[in-house]
Amino acid sequence: MNITQAVRERQQREANLGLSRPKLGFTDYAEKFNGRLAMLGFVIGLATEFLTGQGILSQLGLF
Repeated sequence: MNITQAVRERQQREANLGLSRPKLGFTDYAEKFNGRLAMLGFVIGLATEFLTGQGILSQLGLF
């Protein structure tokens, strides 16, 4: 087995495992994760506002 064959086989194994995808930046995974956290924060904010009867700014003492 020569070097180029070994490199191709490794790249194929990494592609099959999903290891060759970028880990940083605007990836699909990062965008979905960020969106889910934003939705969770929004729901928690609404629930807190509903339970306390005060808006977010009032709770923080800004209004």
